[in-house]
Amino acid sequence: MKERDETNKPVNMLVSFFSTVGRWTIRTVGNFGAMAVFFFLGFINIFRSRQIREITSQTYYIGAKSSLIVMLVALFTGMVLGLQLFYTLVKFGSVGALGSAISLSLVRELGPVLTAIMITARAGSAMAAEIGILRNSEQIDALYTMGVDPIRYLISPKIAASIISFPLLTAFFDLIGIIGGYITGVVLLGTNGGTYFYRVQSSIDMVDIRGGFIKALVFGAIVSCICCFQGYFCHMRSDGFGAKSVGLATVSAVVISCVMILVSDYVVTSFLM
Repeated sequence: MKERDETNKPVNMLVSFFSTVGRWTIRTVGNFGAMAVFFFLGFINIFRSRQIREITSQTYYIGAKSSLIVMLVALFTGMVLGLQLFYTLVKFGSVGALGSAISLSLVRELGPVLTAIMITARAGSAMAAEIGILRNSEQIDALYTMGVDPIRYLISPKIAASIISFPLLTAFFDLIGIIGGYITGVVLLGTNGGTYFYRVQSSIDMVDIRGGFIKALVFGAIVSCICCFQGYFCHMRSDGFGAKSVGLATVSAVVISCVMILVSDYVVTSFLM
């Protein structure tokens, strides 16, 4: 009997491993499918009547109120890029290309990605917590009782505001980042200012700008969908309830959004190259 148990032990471990992987895969695929349906319902309700006022309010909250932190991060990102790239290009005698290196790095990659992460940290977490509290306090159920569609009333304006705000703040990030690179490369390290801006102008094409804005639109849709989804269904979490579920939903919203920003950045870049 003991020998039979020892013989079956590796088989049982293998079955347990594959069953765990299978359950995780099914749950993950189901969550992505639910998120896709959730985003579709929220997106089509953007175009219903009487949404302009709420979209404007959410755009102010998500976009305008995030502008200061985005521009601050952009300034120091540009300054750090200018410092690092200057000493790298000096080794190859190519300091004149500093403007090209900074502008292309910001417009193609760092601008959209860092802007999305900053907005996720500030506004995305707030969206998840706000909707989670509304869910746990049964205010969403009250909307159902009054005949108001909660997705149309709560989710659609946030999705629309994110799609509007992310490209605008990305443009601000790119501009302030290039100025930060100018401060480091020209003002502090003595590179020629005319050469710097000439390289910036000559190296950036509409393809680069368009690609950055496409990424910003994709990131806006992803972040708003994930954060709203996590808050909206926080009451269905198996790892907590009440106030704890709101906290866990907020953490999950930020972490998943940041991971998906990087994953989608690679996917979009592979299509745009």
